[in-house]
Amino acid sequence: MNPAAHTRTAPQDRIKLTHRAAYGAGAFVNNLLAAASGGMMIVLNLGLGMNPALVGWLGALPRLTDAFTDPLMGFISDNTRTRWGRRRPYIFVGAIAAGVIFALLWQLPRGHSETFYFVYFLVMSIVFYMGYTVFATPWVALGYELTPDYHERTRLMGTQNFLGQLAYVVSPWFLWIMTYKGFFPDQVAGAAALAIIVAVVAMGLGVLPAIFLRERMLDVAVAETQAARAQEAVKAPGGLMYNLESFFKGFGTTLSNRPFQKLCLATFLVFNGFMLISSFQFYVIIYYVCGGDQTQGAKYAGYAGTVGAVCTFLVVVFITWLGTRIGKRRAFFVSTGLSMVGYALKWICYNPKFPLLAVMPAPLLAFGLGGLFTLMPSMIADVVDTDELQTHQRREGMFGSIFWWTVKLGMAAALLGGGYLLNATGFDVALGGGQAPRSIILMRLCDAGIPIVASAIAIWAVARYPITETTAGAVRQELERRRGKPGAIAAPGAGS
Repeated sequence: MNPAAHTRTAPQDRIKLTHRAAYGAGAFVNNLLAAASGGMMIVLNLGLGMNPALVGWLGALPRLTDAFTDPLMGFISDNTRTRWGRRRPYIFVGAIAAGVIFALLWQLPRGHSETFYFVYFLVMSIVFYMGYTVFATPWVALGYELTPDYHERTRLMGTQNFLGQLAYVVSPWFLWIMTYKGFFPDQVAGAAALAIIVAVVAMGLGVLPAIFLRERMLDVAVAETQAARAQEAVKAPGGLMYNLESFFKGFGTTLSNRPFQKLCLATFLVFNGFMLISSFQFYVIIYYVCGGDQTQGAKYAGYAGTVGAVCTFLVVVFITWLGTRIGKRRAFFVSTGLSMVGYALKWICYNPKFPLLAVMPAPLLAFGLGGLFTLMPSMIADVVDTDELQTHQRREGMFGSIFWWTVKLGMAAALLGGGYLLNATGFDVALGGGQAPRSIILMRLCDAGIPIVASAIAIWAVARYPITETTAGAVRQELERRRGKPGAIAAPGAGS
């Protein structure tokens, strides 16, 4: 589409920078907890000697419970009616609960067996992810309804992703912080202290969206829900059976949405491709580039991670701009394609003779998740509108929960598969820097090749995504005609 043909965002559809920043605070908390949950688990292997396969199960099993809790929380949020709205009470309580439980999760008692640590960490992780879901699912849904404008949605998601990336500036250094002898006697003590710091930050920032934002589509959702219940009153007069039927009907309708399926598939592939080998980067840098020196390897991995995180800020700004110029779908092709080049460069730049070269692929790698989590939420907000046009109901919570369950499922599969994949390469932590050459080659092949293949399939999926600026505009016009009040939706920072 010619840029000149793009529609302008109406003043009432714009979101104040302060409100975008408040929503972005939730993104920072979301990313911080996700990065800490995954990145700190290496301590279970390196600090406690737990088998990598068991560590993988500990990463996977709690997230599999999200298959039930995420859609359920989405349904509850969509159908909650309080004076504070559908989302905000859960965001406030969930941020506090997730922070407290995360801190407790890492206060690992000393001198116990591998089985004890496995059971303790598994139970506490399941409880933590329940609290995390109470916060994250309504927070995601809130973002889908803050503006009805096609381009302002991209700007909003660009802002939240920009602020959320701050978590990834510090998270690559978590291993170094926990390992550094000047701070803590060992990695286990370092994890316990770091978890408390993460928890305090998560609680302080996580409540901001609940305090400063309002729910723009609340009145519309209430009216549509009441109309739907009135139509169903003859079949189901109310109560538990009605709610169960409504839940499964909404779940099935959401899951059967074809454009949504394509976005979920692409997200699973790009994110899963990244997460599956996320720990491999540490192992390759430590045991190949740095010959088994954990402290030195953690330092270079920290350099690469920080450079990538800083570059992601620029990527988010660029992709946000590009998405409003050439369309969200084409912008996804650009960002994902450039990340594939970055993964290929790992084969060349991870070099024992020149360890600083490990930093070079980082700027291109930043395009992968930087573009994904800027464009995908904006595209899903458009899908929510098309679904409302067809079903006469808004299901931001259900769409958000299933989408992010896809992300979490990818993380679970990656953490589980990553442990077994690492074992399959022949890696043995007891060998230190003396890993077999075959193991090193296999780790490097996985680190570079798996995300390239996954990203290529994701591009194929998004190439078939049908919603454009023109179709999204037509959907909005029809929705406003049906409501009978074009443009008369409350602004995101006002109302109740």
